Amino acid sequence: MLVDFFETYEIELISSAFVLLALLLIRYITNFTITKVARKNGINDARIRLIRRYVTVTLFLITILIEAYVFGAKFEDLAVVFSSVFAVIGIGLFAIWSILSNITSGIIMFFSFPYKVGDKIEIHDKDFPVRAIIEDIRSFQLHLRLDNGDLVTYPNNLILQKAVTLVEKDAIEESNIA
Repeated sequence: MLVDFFETYEIELISSAFVLLALLLIRYITNFTITKVARKNGINDARIRLIRRYVTVTLFLITILIEAYVFGAKFEDLAVVFSSVFAVIGIGLFAIWSILSNITSGIIMFFSFPYKVGDKIEIHDKDFPVRAIIEDIRSFQLHLRLDNGDLVTYPNNLILQKAVTLVEKDAIEESNIA
């Protein structure tokens, strides 16, 4: 019975092995590239792991799509399934769009945010001007330490919308020395 299974799906199983090997190779290359770019830009390990996790999940979903096609699903059927799933997810996530906005901003900040953990910045916001040291950059928000010692979380999507000035580079190290 097991032999019949392997004989029946021999081509599909071989194709699946190639797809999985390709996935592992692509995952290794992207993780290596992300880590190299992040280390060059001085990004901390927690953010590197977060972005690598996003890439892994995306690659996994693409692999599921390819595997379904390999095992005989028609493109039209897959399109209907995925469009239905994304429609339901889209409607469900519309209520929490700001979370998606912050996650997207976190990914953008990973690749093009000019400030690092330890930098002292000033956010030019007329309602809530902030002058603080960046303690951590997370997927949803920045952790900022004010001069009076208070910890403020600032949403990632707002930091990309406001003007920001670098006051001191690596202010945490300088404050620890003093």
